Amino acid sequence: MTTGRSGEVSPIMSTTSQASINAVLETAVPVAAAEEVKAIALQHFSIRGEPTQLPGERDSNFHIRTEDGNDFLLRISNPVEDRQVTDFQTKLLLHIEQADPSLPVPRIVRSVEGTPDIMLALPGQPPSVVRLYTFLQGVPMYKAQPSRRQRRNMGGVLARIDLAMREFQHPASNHELMWDMKHAHRLRPLLVHIEDLQRRALVERFVDRFEQFVLPAMPNLRTQVIHNDLNPHNVLVAGSDHGHVTGVIDFGDAVLAPLVNDPAVAAAYRNVDAGHPLETVSDFIAGYHAVLPLEDAEFEILFDLVATRMILTVLITSWRADIQPENREYILRNAPSAWAGLERFASLDSVEARAYLRRNSRPE
Repeated sequence: MTTGRSGEVSPIMSTTSQASINAVLETAVPVAAAEEVKAIALQHFSIRGEPTQLPGERDSNFHIRTEDGNDFLLRISNPVEDRQVTDFQTKLLLHIEQADPSLPVPRIVRSVEGTPDIMLALPGQPPSVVRLYTFLQGVPMYKAQPSRRQRRNMGGVLARIDLAMREFQHPASNHELMWDMKHAHRLRPLLVHIEDLQRRALVERFVDRFEQFVLPAMPNLRTQVIHNDLNPHNVLVAGSDHGHVTGVIDFGDAVLAPLVNDPAVAAAYRNVDAGHPLETVSDFIAGYHAVLPLEDAEFEILFDLVATRMILTVLITSWRADIQPENREYILRNAPSAWAGLERFASLDSVEARAYLRRNSRPE
């Protein structure tokens, strides 16, 4: 069930926890040759096919197309990822499958031993958790033609996912995660990685707003496990109809957090230049609100939460691009949109912004 409203929503992050978070993002993804991946798939999952590596922030991901035309995703988790956290991610997908089988999310494929994941060590590397998922078909959102209908449909799908997850509990659900917005104020030290002083000041302004207006409100908000990463690379749409959502993937950033954080995270990636800086954001929120209505207290901080996700994007990616220059292009893929959104948001009066979202996010 949901954890309700709790003062434990934002625990103090210990030095050990911060070091663990940094280790996951600082550690390079596991290295596996195509032949090694083929052997793993065949030996442990009875899947015979050709693997193609896909990009990933923390893990190694491979699309495997079998000889009989089926598709799977094999994921080799970062070896420093907490084993309890990977178990949380696995159990969450199993729970969603039971709660709402019609949702377009990946399904866990069990190993030949009947387990939802396995542990193995690649040559010269520490042991990693390996999982096999069904591979969802569709056009990645970032390659699709955007539309109001698409944004509203996405909002509705995310709301259904949150409804499916609201009863889920796990000991590791409140694990420390740098992308968890309830810890956004702790990322101030990363400001030094933003070289442009005007941009740095812009981010600092929104961090100040988070501390002043959002953080005090969080203990009284509805709280549950959320997806926490509905960015354009994690959504698939139909090739013949870009308004129809065919898949929501990558639950690797799922975490226990205020429910409103989930639509806020997703809306941060819908901030395209339109007639009003919040027009496309409100399209998405309207779709979400029609399925899972937001409360007044959630609407009150929604504008600042959307901005907070954008500041996390520019802070974390600037830092990671500095320490992993070899993966810079992938790491910074969402940064231009976040910068553009922050600049548009900076021109808005916050009271008017909140009123706009309330007025335009109601279902028609």
